[in-house]
Amino acid sequence: MVEIKEQKVIDLTSGNITKNILHLAWPAVTSMFLETFFSIANAFWVGKLGATYLAAVISSVFVIWIIYSLAAIISIGVVALVSRSIGAKDLSQASHISEQAFLFALIGSSLLAVMGIILTPQFFNLMGTPQEVTAIGTKYLRIIFLGAPLFFLIDILSGIFRASGDTKTPLKVALIAVSFNILLDPVLIFGLGPFPKMGASGAAIATVISQFLAVMLFKSYIVKGKLPFRLSLKHQPKLELKTIYRIVKIGAPTSIAGIVFSLVYLFLNKITAHFGTDAIAALGIGNRSESLSYLTCFGFSMAAAALVGQNLGAKKPERAEKSAWRTVLIAITITGFISVLFLSIPQYISAFFISDEKVIKIGINYLRIMALSQIFMAIEIVLEGAFSGAGNTFPPMIVSVPGSLLRIPLAYLLAIKLNLGVSGIWWAITLTSIAKGVALALWFKLGRWKTKKV
Repeated sequence: MVEIKEQKVIDLTSGNITKNILHLAWPAVTSMFLETFFSIANAFWVGKLGATYLAAVISSVFVIWIIYSLAAIISIGVVALVSRSIGAKDLSQASHISEQAFLFALIGSSLLAVMGIILTPQFFNLMGTPQEVTAIGTKYLRIIFLGAPLFFLIDILSGIFRASGDTKTPLKVALIAVSFNILLDPVLIFGLGPFPKMGASGAAIATVISQFLAVMLFKSYIVKGKLPFRLSLKHQPKLELKTIYRIVKIGAPTSIAGIVFSLVYLFLNKITAHFGTDAIAALGIGNRSESLSYLTCFGFSMAAAALVGQNLGAKKPERAEKSAWRTVLIAITITGFISVLFLSIPQYISAFFISDEKVIKIGINYLRIMALSQIFMAIEIVLEGAFSGAGNTFPPMIVSVPGSLLRIPLAYLLAIKLNLGVSGIWWAITLTSIAKGVALALWFKLGRWKTKKV
């Protein structure tokens, strides 16, 4: 990657805060939806093959979350450090950090791909999925792991652009890549035209090809000078351990929280499997539906991270705090509306993914229970972004890890011991989401993140 020219820095340290939030958030939210359409498109088309195939893809998603969580070790650190460097008008430092992160991502993700391919069967054994689900899911997940380096690079490059105040370029990349994935999915899954029928494996191949396209698009935008600083591996820089340590120190707590969250869902999937394949499929449909809230919040979380990072870099902590709370307010307004949809039309949302009446019935129950926690999820996710922008990622980890781990015994207690059935699992997720949102809001209010050194 070599630069041709450099784009003007987008300054988030002045001007109307709400305008800045929306300027960053709407492309980020849209990008997150588009990126998640990789898995939604896979679930939609694979669902046409039946509940067993859908359960295999859905179960794989919990492991895929681990890939994204590991990528966050780098991307979270990059956003915090690059945004602060830009806020401090130190573009050479922003360039150096970005190049080191890119090189580290290439090395780390390649090792992960090899390990993941080897360990894939163990993940399904851990989840206790039926034999037929495990067989299909193993093939699907191994292909996804093969493309792990692409997942990493997309996450890192998106973070670098966001830290620069540019959320529109990642949006353009996601729009093109997802559109290609949606078109390619049915071709490879059902074997249209000259292509053989590949089933769930075809969906995985379509995703990897589309992710490769996304990386190539990012490369072309960098060459065209869409970043305000140089990003080049032309001279093959060596890893600088001091810089990598700074990146990992910030990103690791968030990554650990994400990994724990993903592992918890592996165990929740195992408890859910106690109630049959229909329940597993419903859990996946519920997660896909809930992504409407999650992705919206995550997009605003990205905006909060960039705003807090740049304003702290510019020595404006009060503006950073005001920006964070304003972002929270907008996010909870949106998730409140989504809660109403979950309560009023859950049957139509579930039926979008599958026609199986048993699965739809379980999915309806999931959405109605989850509707109670959407606002609190917004608070948690957006403030996680604000904390990460400040480079202070330990509070979110300390809140998230115990809250997520609590879901396992609570789900077992409610679902099996107290005979609430699969609804007990949904209640365990909802109650812990509420608790985490309240705890993180109180911690952020203390304001200690304003003086965090990175």
